[in-house]
Amino acid sequence: MSAAFKFASGLRELRIHLCQTSPTSKGVRDFIEKYYVDLKSSNPRFPILIRECSGVQPKIWARFEYGKEKCVPLNNLSCADVLSKVESIAK
Repeated sequence: MSAAFKFASGLRELRIHLCQTSPTSKGVRDFIEKYYVDLKSSNPRFPILIRECSGVQPKIWARFEYGKEKCVPLNNLSCADVLSKVESIAK
């Protein structure tokens, strides 16, 4: 599976929230290690924000045009599942 895809034009920002140590965030940490560089190379001027905080539940926030936001929980997901959630929210 590749992370080389373009984001939809209505999407303005992605924020990924995760914990540095919790097992519920392991898939998100693996996703960042494995796919972040490809994702950023495909969308070089797009803001992808990584926010780490102890004890936080892993989530991805997408901000769209006109200030609309969508949140998707990423608890206990594998790296590939996180990629599919990012792809579905970004299309």
